[in-house]
Order: sequence, then C-alpha cells, then structure tokens
Amino acid sequence: MANTPLLELEGVDVVVGDKVLCSDITLTINEGECHILLGPNGSGKSSLLHAIMGVRPFELKGGKALFRGQDLRDLDTTARAQAGLGMAFQRPPRLTGVSVRSLAKAIGDGDHFDESVKQLGLEHLANREVNCGFSGGESKRFEILKLTAQQPALCLLDEPESGVDLEQVGVVGEAVNNLLDTSAPDGTDRAAIVITHTGFILESVHSTTAHLMMNGKLVAEGAPQEMFDRIRSEGYSLVDVAS
Repeated sequence: MANTPLLELEGVDVVVGDKVLCSDITLTINEGECHILLGPNGSGKSSLLHAIMGVRPFELKGGKALFRGQDLRDLDTTARAQAGLGMAFQRPPRLTGVSVRSLAKAIGDGDHFDESVKQLGLEHLANREVNCGFSGGESKRFEILKLTAQQPALCLLDEPESGVDLEQVGVVGEAVNNLLDTSAPDGTDRAAIVITHTGFILESVHSTTAHLMMNGKLVAEGAPQEMFDRIRSEGYSLVDVAS
C-alpha cells in the first residue's frame, strides 16, 4: 500500500446529469505532490475538483477513480472527507448560526485553533457566523483554516488567492504552504491540487507539476512556473506548453 497513489483517475468524465463537463481525465497524485491546475474560465477546473470531492450535482463517470485504492464512487462527500479528502472552495457558503470557532472544532483538531486564526489574521472573526459578512479575502482565509482543522491527506484548493487583498496574498500562500509541508495525522505526506489564475500561489507553494485544462480536457503538463509564465506571455491558446 506504500506505493499506492493517493488519487488515481484514468479515463474519467465529469458530468452533471446528461451533460459532460470534462472528458477522459487521467491524473495521478502521489504523496507529497502539489499539482497546479491552469486554464481559462469555464474550462472545467472547478468542476473536476467538485466531482473529486463528491459535491453534487457533479459526478465522476466511467474509467477508474480511486482514492487510496478505493473507488471514490462508493463514497459520499462525508465519507470522502473522512477518508482524507478536503476542499477549499472558491465561493464557500454562508452558515447562519454556526461560528467559525465551533465549525473548526467540529471538523477536526481544535487544539491549535487560536494559533491558526492568528496566523491567518482571523482573530476578529473567531466567534462570527461562518461567511456572514466576510470579505472575499476573509472567506478564502477561512477555507484554509477549515483545511488546517480537518487535516486531510489530499487538499483540493480552488483559487485560494482570488479575491484576497494584495497584502494578504502572502499570508494565504504561507498558510497553504505550512499546511502542505506537514504530514496528515496518519503520517501521509500531504498532497494537493491547486487551481490558480493569478499565479501568486506559485511564489509560496512548492509545486511539482502543472496541468493545462482546455474545453474540459487535460491537454498538457509541465513545470509549474515555466508553464504559467508561457501562458501569461503567449495565452491559453498555446496548447504545447510542455515542449
């Protein structure tokens, strides 16, 4: 089991009802790896992460979809979280009546809550209802706090730096990097899939591989910073970015 990938997708489609959003996705994530997912808006990046996490109405169909050797489709969203999957959402929901402190402690390890909220600059929100009146940056930082509490083996981060003020981008990046640099409670070297448009997160996170998604397909992969720089200078229409 030591060599079993954390996540193994082979020939998988992402669907909502009868509509195919992503097709023939093949992707392997091993322990300790951080994969960057690049691509234009509407290319299917967020849909893929939602389907991996089991967020309805997104589903994985066909092919092979394994997490730690177990078929993901046998697990609902809660079971996937318990197995070691966690996601920081791009647009997290408001939770009326639930405080940041109570949710973080309910999700997982509450022992380091005060330390974590201080690191993320969220002390003033500790007793506030989740995402009620939060700025975009505060919502994103709470999502990182949530993952820090949950301690998943594989983190799915949907644009963690988008909507974050420039002075807080480094704070978010450092928090993400600190999370990925530590092992999961069971000793697994934590891994991640990170969606980014701005590229700021690349300055903080030690990423291993980047993938370009176009029209619901993974069309290229390469070194993260090199791929991002080429896309920034030449555009997403450059498919052969890995050459």
